[in-house]
Amino acid sequence: MVETVKQQIHEQIRIVQERIAQAAQRVGRRPEEVRLIAVTKTHPVEFVVAALEAGITDIGENRVQEAVAKFGALRLTPIAQQVKPRFHLIGHLQTNKAKLAVEWFHLIHSLDSTKLADELEKHAATRGRMCEVLIQVNVSGEETKFGIEPVQVRSLVEHILQECPHLVVRGFMTMAPFEAIAEATRPHFRKLRELRDSLLQQFCGCERFLAHELSMGMTNDYEVAIEEGATMVRIGSAIFGVRAAH
Repeated sequence: MVETVKQQIHEQIRIVQERIAQAAQRVGRRPEEVRLIAVTKTHPVEFVVAALEAGITDIGENRVQEAVAKFGALRLTPIAQQVKPRFHLIGHLQTNKAKLAVEWFHLIHSLDSTKLADELEKHAATRGRMCEVLIQVNVSGEETKFGIEPVQVRSLVEHILQECPHLVVRGFMTMAPFEAIAEATRPHFRKLRELRDSLLQQFCGCERFLAHELSMGMTNDYEVAIEEGATMVRIGSAIFGVRAAH
């Protein structure tokens, strides 16, 4: 990798981390409450290595097959063996990719149906392991967005708790509409936080409903998301630049 590219990635990570800290402090939160997920889709393994060298511990990918090839190569690098990064699936998951997702990802952000929950349960049970998930909610109602409708979330949670003993619900994920002014995304993030808080009360005491995480906010709007309670932000282009055509 060209040294200047590595330096650029390191500097961009520093800037993003600084802005995360400032956003958290504006609303009385600690910066450590927000996990930075570096989204490396379409970028080469060398870029991921540079991010790990800069202190990143969480890597996000959109496509399962692309991720598996990349993670396989990444695991052979000394920095990955040292850091042992957590892998996040942040893109839409088809049921026919559920087996690979269970095998490779530490956290799946995009559970959005009982059918997918059942498929993940089947493969987690086969492997004898717990599968940690976030429920993706389409709070904006956009037809182009994946995710379950807010009114359907409770029934999905009930299904998971009753029928999927190998799934652990860690929280919720959403994607806000792209807005020219980031402030316009605030109502969507607030809605997800309020939904999370309500469900935590309803399912208080359920040992596999540990839904404190809110995965929300990307390059365009992550500071607003943090102000509204995000515990995970998914940042790609602000770290690695505009991604390659895919």
